Amino acid sequence: MRLEILPVLGIGHVSEGDDLAALIATAAPWLRDGDVLVVTSKIVSKAEGRLVDVPADGPERLAARDEVLAGETARVVASRGATRIVQTHHGFVMASAGIDASNVDKTRLVLLPVDPDASARELRAALRERYDLDVAVIVSDTMGRPWRNGLTDVALGVAGMPAIRDHRGEVDPYGNELQLTQMAVVDELAGAGELIKGKCDQVPVAVVRGYLTATGADDSGGARALVRDAAQDLFSLGTAEARTAGLADAAALAEAVGPEPVDPAAVRRALAAVAEVVTPGTVFTLVDEAEVRAGLVAEVPGWPADATALLLGTAPAPVDPMDLVRFGADLHRLRVALAAEGVPSKLLPPPAGSPASAALAL
Repeated sequence: MRLEILPVLGIGHVSEGDDLAALIATAAPWLRDGDVLVVTSKIVSKAEGRLVDVPADGPERLAARDEVLAGETARVVASRGATRIVQTHHGFVMASAGIDASNVDKTRLVLLPVDPDASARELRAALRERYDLDVAVIVSDTMGRPWRNGLTDVALGVAGMPAIRDHRGEVDPYGNELQLTQMAVVDELAGAGELIKGKCDQVPVAVVRGYLTATGADDSGGARALVRDAAQDLFSLGTAEARTAGLADAAALAEAVGPEPVDPAAVRRALAAVAEVVTPGTVFTLVDEAEVRAGLVAEVPGWPADATALLLGTAPAPVDPMDLVRFGADLHRLRVALAAEGVPSKLLPPPAGSPASAALAL
């Protein structure tokens, strides 16, 4: 395979309502079928009117930006000083929900497209129908990476090709069957396009030529396939946030006792759903019923016979911060599984003045 990465020059300033297909086709009459267009999400957002007005500077600007960020945030993952790592309503985890103040007037902020996959499909369809061009489209944006310094472009939306190349079931040259290998090829292509784009060069579109010989259908799931399912996310919170959640839940669980009857079968189903992912040695407090204990021992492999007879409040308090992190994660999994079975949570906020309450105030 031989790849070429080509800049699309001359697109210029993009405003709300602009026709991106016309701008790109005019600036790149040399496009071919099978090319991959890597389009910076900012010009997509501008064309779609995803702009908000804010003061140019001062505390008012910061306050307005915080309000916009709150509206774009589905949940906060981690917060350190002025830095907010959040999950957007699309499912992306990124700094400041992707809100951008570069390459735009100082009194405006650019938000991510509402549906980047739909934006990619619409641009691809317009180029095919009006210019007889069969190309794949990637809508990209810049992100940081956990555990690594520096930024790179990744795909927020894609049309005309699958987001992931799945090698599972293939056999390597040594005869080993690949079990886990799934390559995020659209992220790799987005990063390749960024090499010739950049924020200061005013090149918002790049073309990667040679990767595809033909484009595919638009029903491949788009870039949403890259968003890790919550049940498989082992790092859904920052360390400090997970530790705080663990402290709060541990204190609440130790003191929460409810008189309502609980269906033992529902509890067994919920615990079976999380038994394979909980931290070994974790003890969950349940109603002290012999039927529940017997059912767990019978149905959950390796479940200790006396585990459910213990109250967490009488167990030694964990002192290792990582124990608290693991405990908090396990407990959240259990609460979700119980809720799915219709079992109401008996966990309460830590009482005012309790050690956990004091710890949360730090």
